[in-house]
Amino acid sequence: MRLIVLSIVLFFFVTNLGAQEPQHQGEYVLVIHGGAGTILKSGMTPEKEKAYRSGLEQALLAGYNKIKEGKSGIDAVQAAINVMEDNPLFNAGKGAVFTHDGKNELDASIMDGKTLKAGAVAGVTVIKNPIDAARAVMEKSEHVMMVGKGAEIFAKQSGLTIVKPKYFYTEERWKGLQNAIREEKMKSDHSYNSNGTGYPDYKFGTVGAVALDNDGNLAAGTSTGGMTNKRYGRVGDAPILGAGTYANNNTAAVSCTGWGEFFIRSVVAFDLSAMMEYKGATVRQAGDAVIKKVGDLGGNGGLISIDKKGNISMPFNTAVMYRGAITKDGKTEIYIYKG
Repeated sequence: MRLIVLSIVLFFFVTNLGAQEPQHQGEYVLVIHGGAGTILKSGMTPEKEKAYRSGLEQALLAGYNKIKEGKSGIDAVQAAINVMEDNPLFNAGKGAVFTHDGKNELDASIMDGKTLKAGAVAGVTVIKNPIDAARAVMEKSEHVMMVGKGAEIFAKQSGLTIVKPKYFYTEERWKGLQNAIREEKMKSDHSYNSNGTGYPDYKFGTVGAVALDNDGNLAAGTSTGGMTNKRYGRVGDAPILGAGTYANNNTAAVSCTGWGEFFIRSVVAFDLSAMMEYKGATVRQAGDAVIKKVGDLGGNGGLISIDKKGNISMPFNTAVMYRGAITKDGKTEIYIYKG
């Protein structure tokens, strides 16, 4: 009798646990993230949380529809990221943060797991959807990365939508810059963190997607407005293949978010793939291990990944990471907080 009762209790425990986080087992075709951060649940209004969840769901469905139509994983990743780039809630595209000089400088990358082809742009200021430019670099040039004015000229020649810099202005991001500058002035010289901004709320903010299409091919993409109050043409991990983005059909597709300097130093996205290929780690084991490495160095953030069997991993060491996944039968799962 006790054994039966214990079995029933365990059943309901496992069932409720599964309702909080995905089981990470097969069945998934698309995973997205809208950035990691330090905001606590107590600091999130119901209205804003609803808006974030809605934005993530729209992005998931946009990518899922491409897969359902038989399109490639690259198409799915691009479609999902386009939705988040156009949503001012996320630090990418329309919602990009401001540099110290009051500009918006955007980065993005995309990678095809079947061919290992990739494209990236960095420091662009007039391309409406940087992920589109990254794909154009991959498919319409012999290069992998283009930066600044050159990338913008190439994007225009490729027929992409070019906008005025003021398109990226949002009042919330502008206020964020003023707050960052104000806090910076309050810091004494000896307490300033030379590794980057010392203010955790301004380090995070990236969007990304990873996909497994109907042909079994993997793809990954990442797009960002960078770091609030950044200087000197700083570029983070998002447009750097192997650091913020990576896809390989033999292992997994990965997109990262967080304090970019640490993800670059740890070569996080490729390291995850290497652990799977050379050590036989699962996508979840590898994901947990690389985020631990970032944390051990003093960095913060998270990642999303999917392997060739549809298993997923979404580890992070921040208070929140906006994230979601969708199964091959269209079931969506949206998460913000831990647990």
